[in-house]
Amino acid sequence: MMGPKQEAQAALLYEFSLDDHVPKDHLLRSIDRFVDLSSIRAHLSEFYSHTGRPSVDPELLIRMLLVGYCFGIRSER
Repeated sequence: MMGPKQEAQAALLYEFSLDDHVPKDHLLRSIDRFVDLSSIRAHLSEFYSHTGRPSVDPELLIRMLLVGYCFGIRSER
């Protein structure tokens, strides 16, 4: 066969899955089952500007604050 040697995708890229590394009984998995933040984005959409750089997704920001609270992380950096 002519042409370059075909490599498997896994050999070229680093594969990482959070589901494989976070235990099934982890605190954050149980919180995720009960916290539904999908409507937050719609409620806060009028406060975000359409010009300039996009802001942090409000759902992600609230999830980060919840993780910080649960694990005693005082900094938001």
